[in-house]
Amino acid sequence: MPITLVIIAITGIVSFMAFKNARLMNDLILWPPAITRQREYHRLVTYGVVHADFGHLLFNMFTLFFFGRAVEGFFTARLGTLGFVLFYIGALVVSILPTYLKNRDNPNYRSLGASGGVSAVLFAYILFAPWSQIIVLVVPMPAIVYAMLYTGYSIYMDRRGQGNVNHSAHLWGAAYGVAFTLLVSPRVLPYFLNALMHPGSR
Repeated sequence: MPITLVIIAITGIVSFMAFKNARLMNDLILWPPAITRQREYHRLVTYGVVHADFGHLLFNMFTLFFFGRAVEGFFTARLGTLGFVLFYIGALVVSILPTYLKNRDNPNYRSLGASGGVSAVLFAYILFAPWSQIIVLVVPMPAIVYAMLYTGYSIYMDRRGQGNVNHSAHLWGAAYGVAFTLLVSPRVLPYFLNALMHPGSR
């Protein structure tokens, strides 16, 4: 079974359990003081398997399903069977670290959801197929166009600092997805740049 489907299954099961179990949610969610004071470092990963509601879960897992399998094949071929697991867990940790460091003494801050890991997967995919068509809120657009809009929107909203969405995690996840992919295979960069010069390619 593809690792992507295993991740989706685990995330879905744990999220549904946490919807009805407040104690489980509180044990897994990113709550910075629990890491700072109690050294519960598992929260830097487990926050990514719980979600705020079904819509939040569905959007993240839907995106992971469509792009994860292509990215999984890339990392499996270069890093082995658990290559994609390494990439995904690393994305969860790296994407949330700036948020944790900023709020490490804030008892009122909490964060959850797989968005940072999913952003890493999506942006890794864009390196492979920048002009492929993806559907965003029923609107088709090239992946590279979506990447630019996504990045601009996330930067804008992160600077505003309003709402309950952790836009910082989205940005750091995206940056990690690009950086880790290029670290594993530097040849992806010239491939990506060449693909950008040929909008008709897929």
